[in-house]
Amino acid sequence: MSTKKRVVIIGAGFAGLKVARMLANKSVDVLLIDRNNYHTFTPLLYQVATCGLDPSAVAYPIRNIFADAPNVHFLLGDVTKISTTERSITIKTNTNGDRFETYDYLFVAAGSNVNYFGNESVQKNSFSLRDLNDSITIRNHILRLFEKAAWTDNDAKREALMTFVVVGGGPTGLETAGALYELYNNVLDAVYDKHDKMQARVILMEATENVLLPYPEKLRKSAKKQLESLGVEVLTNAFVEEVGSDFVKLKDDTIIRTNTVVWSAGVKGNPLAEMLGIELERSRIPVQETMEVVGLDNVFAAGDIAYLEQDNTGKGYPGLIPVAQQQGAVVAKNILHDLQSEPYETFSYFDRGSMATIGRRRAVAWAFNKVQLTGFLAWITWLGLHLLVLMGMRNRAQVFLNWVWNYIFYDRSVQIIVEGDRHKYQSEVLSRTN
Repeated sequence: MSTKKRVVIIGAGFAGLKVARMLANKSVDVLLIDRNNYHTFTPLLYQVATCGLDPSAVAYPIRNIFADAPNVHFLLGDVTKISTTERSITIKTNTNGDRFETYDYLFVAAGSNVNYFGNESVQKNSFSLRDLNDSITIRNHILRLFEKAAWTDNDAKREALMTFVVVGGGPTGLETAGALYELYNNVLDAVYDKHDKMQARVILMEATENVLLPYPEKLRKSAKKQLESLGVEVLTNAFVEEVGSDFVKLKDDTIIRTNTVVWSAGVKGNPLAEMLGIELERSRIPVQETMEVVGLDNVFAAGDIAYLEQDNTGKGYPGLIPVAQQQGAVVAKNILHDLQSEPYETFSYFDRGSMATIGRRRAVAWAFNKVQLTGFLAWITWLGLHLLVLMGMRNRAQVFLNWVWNYIFYDRSVQIIVEGDRHKYQSEVLSRTN
């Protein structure tokens, strides 16, 4: 029986993966738990949803990552219970039923969920873009709408089928809206050219006065201008009140007929946080600067599920990949420090900046929160950085070749409709267009 201390990691996102990789081949036993058997590069999900990339290009099998790390084990399943007094967790698996596992150190990095702000109509009738299944669902839905619109004689119904609404003026919203517009005007218009009455309309809605609210004013204005020059309609101060199967209603009673609403207006902590039995902070797990969970021993949290106040501002750190990775690095170091009876390190965020792509040769970048880039230079910077941090040489090569092909030939080859659960799709998704 192993005498090594056991580290259990919940979640194979950017924070969880960082800790597991830093503890690989160290003198600890690591159990990594996730509901999927792959790690997803979430910044490119919108390209899967808009036919730009194959799903396999943004996902990497977890077991392959740790093939050379005998101390790291992977378990596919959902955590259903956490007991911090017994230092144990219960995991529901599809293959072996419920499993009971113990830990010496627990790291919770289960990420976040979509925040619908209590609006049931939005939750029921909109699409989210948080994981690989979401992106495939949106892709199938969009392609089916084009097929249906091509054979629809009713002008009003065709217009609704060809109107796409994206809610949320953050990077995900801008990137999705731009990619949707380019999908029709650069790709699908060529294959649907026999149907002259088909005209896609893409609308980006933001509830505040500006898109990319945390960015400098120059970049906010540039992003809006670039989106509009592409052809996307940008509506600010547009507060969504209701989403139906074929419409969006705003607070000012404006109604837009559409069968597609992509919701990217906010996130909240994963409900798994409630299993710790502590008082949460804004639905997230409160942590100290050492990334230890407040009030619990040998329990750490990081990434979107954790709340750590940022420099006495009253705000937590943003849900960004660099934040999750840097927090995860502190967790791994402190577990190793604890094993050696050494003092813990504290988290200090090194902000490399932010960026968002808008479309072909269009982007904004805020490097190190000092250098402001727009247009082609920002776009090239965005492409290079995402290729650099994407996991796996095969994935990098696949994404790079797809980008080059798309750029030269205005073609997105992933235009196939594949339903994993046809009955579920027909009952829950296809009903939107009836």
